[in-house]
Amino acid sequence: MPNRHKGAVCAAAVTALGTLVLTGLPQAAAAAPPVPAGGPTAARTPGADAPSAAVLRAVRRDLKLTDQQARLRLENEAEAGTRAGRLQIALGGHFAGAWVQGATSADLSVATTDAADVPGIEAEGAKAVVVRNPLADLRAAKARLDGAATGTTALETPVRYVDVRTNRVTVQATSRAAADALVTAAGVPGELVDVKVSADRPRALHDIRGGDAYYIEESARCSVGFAVTKAEQQGFVSAGHCGQEGNKTAGFNEVAQGTFQASVFPGSDMSWVAANSDWTATPDVKAQGETDVQVGGSVQALVGAAVCRSGSTSGWHCGTIEQHDTSVSYSEGTVDGVTRTTVCAEPGDSGGPYLSGAQAQGVTSGGSGDCRAGGTTFYQPVNPVLSTYGLTLKTNATQTDTPTTPADQTGTWSSGRVYDTGAQVTFNGVTYQCLQVHQAQSAWQPAAAPALWQRV
Repeated sequence: MPNRHKGAVCAAAVTALGTLVLTGLPQAAAAAPPVPAGGPTAARTPGADAPSAAVLRAVRRDLKLTDQQARLRLENEAEAGTRAGRLQIALGGHFAGAWVQGATSADLSVATTDAADVPGIEAEGAKAVVVRNPLADLRAAKARLDGAATGTTALETPVRYVDVRTNRVTVQATSRAAADALVTAAGVPGELVDVKVSADRPRALHDIRGGDAYYIEESARCSVGFAVTKAEQQGFVSAGHCGQEGNKTAGFNEVAQGTFQASVFPGSDMSWVAANSDWTATPDVKAQGETDVQVGGSVQALVGAAVCRSGSTSGWHCGTIEQHDTSVSYSEGTVDGVTRTTVCAEPGDSGGPYLSGAQAQGVTSGGSGDCRAGGTTFYQPVNPVLSTYGLTLKTNATQTDTPTTPADQTGTWSSGRVYDTGAQVTFNGVTYQCLQVHQAQSAWQPAAAPALWQRV
């Protein structure tokens, strides 16, 4: 009998593509004193108080921090996500984004278009930034740019994203003229757009461990993302460009492994593989020097947060999240909704996992640069993959329910569903509102997870 796959949920590689009062705040929240950065709080993402040694080592190394700074950074980022979620809900249409900054991510900034919101933001221990454009308007402008980026135009303006820190939409283009042509074609006001001229052309990485390698039809290699289950079926998620529905896979040991059940690329860059009975799903991701990191959940991290990636080519590396909801145009087509990072990667890392602390973030799509000179990479967020295919992330906690597809954002709370910020559910007759995007787990019931849910 072949060895069972104990391993590391696979890691990914990429190489490059070429002052106001919050009237909407609940009374209890508005009266609360600021939360001291790094201080203990009940509203910290589950598992954030015990980061793995492998994550700490890599964050310390790649972000040039001390051990104490690395530990404090991860704690601060996990706690800041809850405050940002509360403020996003309270600000409503005024909300213009949130991010963390500083060596230990001690500073949470929340942007609003209404100066009257400043006292309420500051009461949550965040820095208020008053800006002109609400997040909804920036997302709408980006959607128009994405719609106009077709054919050669898409390849000349390959990366487009909302940058909450500048309150603009950024277009990365091969020339200023190409960017200007796209903005004109999309009918987007020029004051909403920043242009970054770069010769980099992102590409999907087809060279194919969580960093383990796997092989597709004996002709390509990718990296396993995260182990999942669907009812009794075990398997893993990866990048869509790694294989098509029906393609057969072999594991890192070249033993028959499974079959692609679904795959989307371009548009998105997601897939999942159903494994045969010789393979067992684990919550592990391969980290530095054959050590493993265990996945605790899928709570989405904020812009500015530290994130680490594992891949079968370049191994274990860390960086920061730069922007969510980015669009990237590869030669094969455009992929929307990916996250841009400063983590390095190389060909063969494709499909591998990104973690922020113990929380799964996504699977490697593409990027530019390498792990000698550094680079930019993009990952497909994992929560949409779980929701689209009705999968349950394998974690170090017990999961009992199978998610529904599509995820129901109302009604009775259910383990296994992916909930978005602002979703309202009932649990034991009480209504709660979601603070951070995540896949619900049995151990994270709303009444017991103040980092993820607030009572309405």
